[in-house]
Amino acid sequence: MPQKISNRQLRVGQEIRRVVAEAIEQGDVRSPELANAFITITQVVMSPDLKYATIYLTTLNDKNLGLVLEQLKADKWLFKKIIADKLKLRFTPEVNFRMDDTFAEVERIDKLMHDPKVVADLAKSAEENNEENSEE
Repeated sequence: MPQKISNRQLRVGQEIRRVVAEAIEQGDVRSPELANAFITITQVVMSPDLKYATIYLTTLNDKNLGLVLEQLKADKWLFKKIIADKLKLRFTPEVNFRMDDTFAEVERIDKLMHDPKVVADLAKSAEENNEENSEE
């Protein structure tokens, strides 16, 4: 069973999200690929002890996502330093970058829902439910 996320985890995650997004937007990164990429940080998940931050991101149309992730992982130390400077936390969390596949999953499910076989099954189920409700 997943552990409940505390308000402190959420607040610290949002602050880290803001700081990292600001650093990328202002060009505080070494790599020109990062400065020119349209990166969206979708979520930051903090560990319960606040020592690890997993930063989920996506790029516009997933363009150069592999290269962007590679560069971000190479600059982890820089982001850790920026977080330490901007946020006064007892421990500066270790930063991990991951691709956010939520949008790809939504697209996959949407395609499945519009598949002709699925549409036919849903229509059939709706008819059966209507018949059952009319008999009652």
